[in-house]
Amino acid sequence: MNDLRRTLLWSVFAVSLLMLWDGWLRHTGQPSLFAPAPAVATAPASAAAQGAVPAPGASLPGGAAQVATAASGAASAPAVPRELVTITTDVVKATVDSDGGSLVKVELLKHQDQHETGRNMVVLDKTATHTYVAESGLIGQRAGETLPNHTTPYTVLPGERTLANGADALTLKLESQPVNGVKLVKTYTFKRGDYAIGVKQEVVNGSGATVRPQVYLQLTRDRSDPAAATGPAFLGGPVAYTGMAVYNEKGKYQKLSFDDLDKDKATFEKADKSGWVAMVQHHFASAWLQNEPIEREFFGKKIGTNLYATGMLFNLGDVAAGQTKAFESTLFVGPQEENKLKALAEGLEYTKDYGWTHIMAAPLFWLLDKLHGILGNWGWAIVALVVLLKAAFYWLNASAYRSMAKMKALNPRIQQLRENLKDNPQQMQQEMLKIYREEKVNPIGGCLPILIQIPVFIALYSVLSSSVEIRNAPWIGWITDLSVKDPFFVLPALMTASTLLQTWLNPTPPDPVQAKMMWIMPLLFSVMFFFFPAGLVLYWLTNNILSIGQQWMINKQLGVQN
Repeated sequence: MNDLRRTLLWSVFAVSLLMLWDGWLRHTGQPSLFAPAPAVATAPASAAAQGAVPAPGASLPGGAAQVATAASGAASAPAVPRELVTITTDVVKATVDSDGGSLVKVELLKHQDQHETGRNMVVLDKTATHTYVAESGLIGQRAGETLPNHTTPYTVLPGERTLANGADALTLKLESQPVNGVKLVKTYTFKRGDYAIGVKQEVVNGSGATVRPQVYLQLTRDRSDPAAATGPAFLGGPVAYTGMAVYNEKGKYQKLSFDDLDKDKATFEKADKSGWVAMVQHHFASAWLQNEPIEREFFGKKIGTNLYATGMLFNLGDVAAGQTKAFESTLFVGPQEENKLKALAEGLEYTKDYGWTHIMAAPLFWLLDKLHGILGNWGWAIVALVVLLKAAFYWLNASAYRSMAKMKALNPRIQQLRENLKDNPQQMQQEMLKIYREEKVNPIGGCLPILIQIPVFIALYSVLSSSVEIRNAPWIGWITDLSVKDPFFVLPALMTASTLLQTWLNPTPPDPVQAKMMWIMPLLFSVMFFFFPAGLVLYWLTNNILSIGQQWMINKQLGVQN
């Protein structure tokens, strides 16, 4: 019975690690062990290339559906030379297109692309094969009322393009060509050390009549994402999710996957007085934010063969002839740094998705973050986290290790019993159970440390794979990034050695086949760890070292020969 339980436990552990390895492969954009890699679709250069401009949806009131034909209003405007304006701060290099006044590229200067050496991470981008842009503009609520939108030509007003030393902010101002006598003035404000961009839109009514515009804020992108994986992770754990998200008070955090939009099955709360919309990918996100309690409508839809849009729609009310009315919002484009996301908007931290492990992963990250604040290094924070966890479970582990030590001391008697009763398995099992009762030994007590480690391991896997804070974070020497594998495989090799030492300290199963498996299986597990992120291997190695020390001391206390 003991041998069977031990075999089942190791089998579960083996499958768990295999699934974790497969999840990590898919999480980092590599082919799954069990399915072919998903094809990467090619996106059109823009929505206009599809022959249509994205619309918030016909179900919305007023002139929302007119966004689909908004380009026609700009056709009669005077030709304005197109200009791609690049704004550089200490953390971003952003490009704004004067055709529509949209943000078409954001390069993060503090984050390296892990898939292309020497290149900064690019979030928003608009190329011949990839579209991911932040757009805004106006639509009229009256039928046939065309106003400046994200296809209207804009004139770029003079100003600084690089954040000067000592300056806290930099602004870029664009003024649209008049559409039916109405102008839209956009002002982007970039702040030092900040990924949140202030966006002010001023409606200047130069026509002779009152207009009733609606402001829309939308994110448009295709579904191609060669740097991230798709499909479910192990037990619903972290997924390199690429898709839309909507948050409001009524529905809280709601995902709008591309697949659901393809099938017209995406469901979400479409109206509220608060909330935001976002495009999410591994480690990074973009989001339109408006934290004032203003009525808004949310939309998310497929707008082309491989193009999707999500956004919000706000009523500005009447703008009389000669009147100017302003609307302010925030556009976030940057890393999913949990604490900074919380400060920007309620619920924005959920774009960092832990999956079902959230209940354990969130406290683990909180503790890890506090330790990092004290130690100043994520690697040492992981080591300190293991020490604290081992201290918390010290007596529980001690009980398990005592059981294992007693089992090891009983091994000679058990071996002799198996030899004497090898022709009578039933009697042999009865005699073994009798010995365990007399010596007060729990045959499966030694398995408890493994069972305790598995959920913590999975939760920490979620934390390390989902936390951009640990991306590119160094530890010591050759470990320059804890979120990727050890380049020289030193940590996995040490972990393998520690696992074998731990196996040697454990009681040897009486069955020779199982005894061999007890040595072979740790070697097989260790192969997977060669491809796991260095931070995860560091956790397991530290845990092994502390476990070995505790087990060694208990063996000595009980007089068990190591």
